[in-house]
Formats: sequence, C-alpha cells, structure tokens
Amino acid sequence: MRIILYLGKGGVGKTTVSAATAVRSAALGKRTLVVSTDLAHSLADCLSTDLASEPRELAPNLWAQEVNVLDEMRRGWGKVQESMSKALRKQGIDTVMAEELALIPGMDEIVSLINIYRNAQKGNFDVVVIDAAPTGETVRLLSMPDTFQWYASRITGMQGTLNLARPLLKAVLPTTEILSAINSLSERVKVLREVLGNPDISSYRPVVNPERMVIKEALRAETYLALFGYPIDAAVCNRVIQPGDYQDTFMQELYQNQEKLRQQIHQTFAPLPVWEAPYYSHEILGISQLGELAKTIFADQDPTQIFYRGAIQEITRVGDTYVLRLPLPHVEMNKVLMTKKGDEMIIEIGNFKRDITLPSVLANQEATVARFVNKALEIHFTVPAEQADKSA
Repeated sequence: MRIILYLGKGGVGKTTVSAATAVRSAALGKRTLVVSTDLAHSLADCLSTDLASEPRELAPNLWAQEVNVLDEMRRGWGKVQESMSKALRKQGIDTVMAEELALIPGMDEIVSLINIYRNAQKGNFDVVVIDAAPTGETVRLLSMPDTFQWYASRITGMQGTLNLARPLLKAVLPTTEILSAINSLSERVKVLREVLGNPDISSYRPVVNPERMVIKEALRAETYLALFGYPIDAAVCNRVIQPGDYQDTFMQELYQNQEKLRQQIHQTFAPLPVWEAPYYSHEILGISQLGELAKTIFADQDPTQIFYRGAIQEITRVGDTYVLRLPLPHVEMNKVLMTKKGDEMIIEIGNFKRDITLPSVLANQEATVARFVNKALEIHFTVPAEQADKSA
C-alpha cells in the first residue's frame, strides 16, 4: 500500500492536485482512495459529485471520501469520553469542564488518521491519496501520534502506582474499561505512526504557488516533517503563469515576479523533484479534466512511485550543541555563505541558495560552525554566550 499526503497553505490547490493524482493512479489500474481531512471539505466539489464519510466508488479503481470528524469522534472515542467525563463529574468538576478534560488534545486528528488507515486496509486499496488541511493543522495532525503516545503512557502508567496511593488515585484514575480502551487505541496509533514514517509506504508532498508567503509556509512544513521523520519525496509548484508575449504591463510584471519565485522553488526544494502545473483560466472539475491535469503535471510518470529517498534535513543534538544536517550531494564548494535572520537561515553556495525556516528550538541559537561531511552540509547551533552566562 502507498500513502501520499499533499500539504500546504490554504488555497494553493492541494485538493485539485490530490484528486488529479488519484485519477491517474486509478487509470493505471491501482485501487485508489482519495480522502480529505480538511474540515472545509472541497474534494466533492472538485470531483463534481457528492461524498460521504465512507469511501464511495466513482469510477473503475477510484474511490473518494470526506472524513466526518464529529462522527468519527463519537464512534471511536464517544463511550470512553462519556465514562471519563462521568468520573470527573463525580469529583465535583463542572459538567462542561469535565467534558473538555475527558477529551485528550488532538483526539479529532487521531481518529481521522485511524479512519483513513482502517478504510485503506479494509478496502484493500493499493494507494491512498490524502488531501490534507492547511499547513498548521496538518503539522498538528501528523504530530498527534507521538503526542497521544505520551498521554496514553502517562494515563496507563498511573495504574502501577494504584496500590501505593489508592485513596488519592481513586478520584482521578480511569476505570479498567477506560484504560483498556486507551491501551487498544494506543496500539493502533503506534502501528499508524510506524506506517506514516515508513518511506516505503508513505510520502509527503508540499504544494506551493510562486508566492513568498506560500513558499515560506511550505518551508516551515518541510522542517517540521523532517523533525518528525516523515519522508518527503517531491513537491508541486501550482498555478504557474506560462511564458508568452504579454502586451499588458500588469501581466508582464506578474510573469517576471512569478518566474523569479518559480526558480527559487526549484533551488530551495532541491534535491526533491518539483512538478509544475500551469495557471488555468478555468476551474479544473470532474474526473476527465483532472485526468488531463495529471498528464500535464506528471507526463508519463506514475505519480504513486517513490521519487526521492533520504532525509531532506535532519536535526540532532550532541551535548549542548544542535546540528542541522542538510544533504547536498551534487554541490561542490570552497565557501559557504550563511545568514541567520530570526527563524530563517539563508545558505548560499555559488549559484545555490536555500532558505530554511528553523524550528523554535534553533531560532534563538547562534550558528557557529558550518562544514561538509559525507555530502551533507552540517551547521552547528549553540546558545549565545551572553544567554549561557545568564542561565549559569
């Protein structure tokens, strides 16, 4: 089974690209499910049909689904939430507050992912294409398997201390039924996490437009995907204005500005392959038009294959130093020029330039050393001396 997840800023065209990928996959004879996790669903509009919370067959080898988060919550967590809320109310906690406390943060994301994975297995799909929510929600969605594992271990870990402090824990310890449900869900989440991080199964693909804000958000998503170990294998540059003899000054400037940013996208996301989709004067709707778009984007390629293997960037900690490792296998250099501005690191090597949006753990640290090791650029970050002195 293959899982392909498209992510990016809202409005960049993730839904259209996801649907086009699914249509091409189905045309190649693969049982394909395209599913939306965005609360503001538009997949049904893109496919010009009605969709439900369960997969619906639209064409040979093609199914589509829009996850209903509320239904999934009631089905996958409702009884447990009710039991936990009831236990909390018995301790005198306000009803509304008890219901909120009974809901583990991110549970809606967890049940969405489990629903997708369950349907993928139950339906024996070869390919699952996920039209993800806007970047911030998607990063939260993908971080939840790790977060849930932490919560589950804390809750179930309380069971071992029951005999030592039974009177105290009786008020807050979940019942055996609740613990059993959490353990069961935890095991499914553990399997799900392994699948989402397996580069032989899952691939993540940012969708960008030639716009600065969109590019910056895609870079931030790339960084956080790398932090969680999720494999990125390609990117899509959507709504690209094609070259032409434009007589209108506005169109000339728009094309020239886009062209600079288009080139930046190819440089920034290297060594990932970057596919391009043109800016159409009309909406791409329906299976037929989506199939044509897929031909334009992927040409003769099978979009479900794995296009790149290997980490795009890695962050490790060695003692008090963080090391950002950036694979650059095709770059030869004698000098590296780096500029750090807040949470941005700009790296220039000859004609190569890359903007990296740093995670918060590195934003306040100083880049001290940069060197090439085994075809990768390694940048060392340390806490500035003045900050270290204050904390000492």
